[in-house]
Amino acid sequence: MFELYGMNKDGMVYRSPPPRRKEVDILETCLQLPSPELMRKLPNGDAIHHAKDSGVSTSFDKNKDPPRESGRSVLRKWIVMIGFFFLGCALVAGVGLPLALELRSSHLLEARLQVVRRMLSEIPLIDGHNDFAWNLRKHRGSTKLKDFPFDENLSQNVSWGSQWQTDLVRLRQGIVGGQFWSVYVPCEAQFLDAVQLTLEQIDVIRRLTSRYSKKIRMVTSSKELEKAHKDGVIGSLVGIEGGHSIGTSMAVLRSFHRLGARYMTLTHKCNTPWADSCSVEDPNSDARLDFHSDGLSIFGKAVVKELNRLGMLVDLSHVSIRTMRDALAMSKAPVIFSHSAARALCNSSSNVPDDILRNLSVNGGLVMVSFDSAHLSCGDKASMYDVIAHINHIRRIAGVNHVGLGAGYDGISSPPVELPDVSGYPLLLAELTRDRRWSALDIKKLVGGNLLRVLKEVENHAVTMSHQSPAEELIPQELIEDTAYCRYHDA
Repeated sequence: MFELYGMNKDGMVYRSPPPRRKEVDILETCLQLPSPELMRKLPNGDAIHHAKDSGVSTSFDKNKDPPRESGRSVLRKWIVMIGFFFLGCALVAGVGLPLALELRSSHLLEARLQVVRRMLSEIPLIDGHNDFAWNLRKHRGSTKLKDFPFDENLSQNVSWGSQWQTDLVRLRQGIVGGQFWSVYVPCEAQFLDAVQLTLEQIDVIRRLTSRYSKKIRMVTSSKELEKAHKDGVIGSLVGIEGGHSIGTSMAVLRSFHRLGARYMTLTHKCNTPWADSCSVEDPNSDARLDFHSDGLSIFGKAVVKELNRLGMLVDLSHVSIRTMRDALAMSKAPVIFSHSAARALCNSSSNVPDDILRNLSVNGGLVMVSFDSAHLSCGDKASMYDVIAHINHIRRIAGVNHVGLGAGYDGISSPPVELPDVSGYPLLLAELTRDRRWSALDIKKLVGGNLLRVLKEVENHAVTMSHQSPAEELIPQELIEDTAYCRYHDA
């Protein structure tokens, strides 16, 4: 299997010889055309059809035939026609079929990778979820960046260990054009210092982009994201992972938006006073479930409406099915799942069931497929084939316009064996080029086109709501009275 992907058993990539220009051009032609057109564009394909046309014309054009022909003349023309037929078969069998097979053979991996690079030069690969900021805090015990070598390949730095899956070197190798950096805060911080921790996580991302401004850039819109890709830098966006980060305050949500946050996951693995998480469906969950809203409460629905007004994406990863349905019914703009997979293939409570996928196609949103083995195979091991299986399932149920990539690197301990870090995206896409269902246009939608479309639709919807006043709904005090010791009370 490793040879198929150009890897040996130690995970090292083979250096295959550079592809011939002809091989790359042929592969790009295959990706641009549907299968019925493919054989007509193979070398000598036009000649085959021309030969057949000539044969028919020679044999059956009665207007050009003499009135009477000898038996020997008719026999000669039949022999010529049969000769053309066998010549055509030989051309198809000897040229067309081997070439079509060769395009999907393993030794042309470098040709497929070159095609992938060309596609990613035209549209940014945008990943929906990366937990680097929290990984930094967890492993360092602080958010100091001063001596952190983010511009090195951390997997080869013995001083920092092998647990890191993200750095600038490997982001470049992965041809990542846009990255949503997750601002994660543990559920245990709810009603304590969740807001402060969220601010500190946003600060990490902003300082990171400022320190390496020639390579990564903070962006807050689809236009800025496309401009960053054109300028050859990685567009960086902020996504808040967990509604408990806003402290049940619309004002805090708006403040996060001003600081650059462009999506919010409504819950993590704990309920908030206004939304239920996926933990309510997981009998093995040990998360605290002090609150139950049976989906979204009145305040929760107001949060979704305010996200629409601000132009922030509503992220439904980690929420309960009932919360998914309520959010889809309430949101007037497309929603996303920033890092989830298909529940039909892995019955994880974090994954998306088929009926929601069908509703998602109506809403216009998308699922950005997680690379976490727990989401892919419901175990601690998964392969690149599992990622592709989930991508194809979501495409089949929701449509090709509603699937993207949201790996979750630096927040997952068991990524697919062939995709251990952010450098692996081209390998995944090269494998997709072997599948006739995936044209170049389809792959461009998967990697970033769908997310850019969703961003633009969310931004445009926010413009239509610009005349509306900011939401002033308050959480009912009786819901949070048990947290009174953490709150200041007005006189």
